[in-house]
Amino acid sequence: MGLPPLASGPHGPENLRPLLDTVLDALRTGTAARGGPLPAGGPDAVTARTAAAAGEILPDRGDPEALHTLVAALAEGAADPAHPRCAAHLHGPPLAVATAADLAAGALNPSLDSWDQAPAASALETLVTRALAREAGAADALVTTGGTESNQLAVLLARETHGAGLRLVHGANAHHSVPRAAWLLGLPDPVTVPAPAGTLDPAALDEALARVPGPHLVVATAGTTDTGRIDPLPEIAARCAAHGARLHVDAAYGGGLLLSDRHRAKLAGLEAAHTVALDLHKLGWQPIAAGLLTVKDPGDLAALHHRADYLNADDDTDAGLPDLLGRSPRTSRRPDILKIAVTLKTLGRTGLGDLVDAVCALARDFAALVEEHPGFTLHAPPTISTVLFRPAHATDDAVAAVRRALLTGGSAVLGRARADGRLWLKATLLNPHTRPADLAALLTLVEATLEGHTPR
Repeated sequence: MGLPPLASGPHGPENLRPLLDTVLDALRTGTAARGGPLPAGGPDAVTARTAAAAGEILPDRGDPEALHTLVAALAEGAADPAHPRCAAHLHGPPLAVATAADLAAGALNPSLDSWDQAPAASALETLVTRALAREAGAADALVTTGGTESNQLAVLLARETHGAGLRLVHGANAHHSVPRAAWLLGLPDPVTVPAPAGTLDPAALDEALARVPGPHLVVATAGTTDTGRIDPLPEIAARCAAHGARLHVDAAYGGGLLLSDRHRAKLAGLEAAHTVALDLHKLGWQPIAAGLLTVKDPGDLAALHHRADYLNADDDTDAGLPDLLGRSPRTSRRPDILKIAVTLKTLGRTGLGDLVDAVCALARDFAALVEEHPGFTLHAPPTISTVLFRPAHATDDAVAAVRRALLTGGSAVLGRARADGRLWLKATLLNPHTRPADLAALLTLVEATLEGHTPR
């Protein structure tokens, strides 16, 4: 038996071609075996099936069928974000063209920690990040693994600019990664501002900025995880300007609205932010990971400057070789920018805007179905593509039990959120191929499950 073939090099495409056929067949096999949006049986059953398929992970002799076996097992045990009844999280179905581009990135395997490992990828990253930064009213952007890393980087840049006494101020509706960033970076406990209607209260923010000594970093949210609501960004930006506070906007969810002529106005005020978190695996339909952090002042990025002689020696950078270490706190970085670039160029602003409009319209349609149904209560009209609803007369325990029954049966994947003192079912609609009939079927399924029936 010879050496195993490689994915890159002159023979890479020929080596990959039969393996791609194997992967595609395994995906079909596993998806058919699953049959629904989630594998049935719950965690123990899924673990048992996966272990049986995997067998001995490191056998003495290799198994030539391992690729098909394990891909099929993963597909059978997957939550399928492309299924119309898989609507729990900000976890969208990736576009085929983006996934194909990601295959090329994996085959070529550039590492964006030095130019000599990624010449074209580093040039492409510069072009794309600056183009996307301009969309958010910024000057530059860093590629991240998602909203959490973007938020942590935003806090880090603020700390390095304003010092270790920085006080983080955020709404009660902020993503969990925001206060966690303060903890990771050794900052004082954040100041939490009330969000009585699900959005940060500007008057309470004004009071907090006046009461708590600065310097301050205010974090606003454009698209909350639980409800999709957008903080009043113009009012928040005005309060920040009045108090000399720095502003970061977590737009990991809502940032995709920038691509839509119809919905872009919801992000008015975003351009005032010093930094903005974006995440294109949500309203960008990218395979994970596809995050960005935009930066209004490129000088802030000096805080990330780092020297490692084998990667960015002074004489190399003086000779014109780009220094990539200051583009991320990570060293090895895959070229996630390729799939983003391919998507932007293939679909264009209009194509991506149409996808954003489609899922926002789906949310409005689903909210209307809930509102018209006497057995359900709607929390509020959707801001983006998230709808909270619950059986009208059910207890919180019953709502939680219905969701778990749907998960265990593999028939639907719905999220959960607490709002206004109650537990709600959460439908996050990110699949533009979902149809009104699918939404009606989802509501019928929830009703049947509440009554003790769990059709698959």
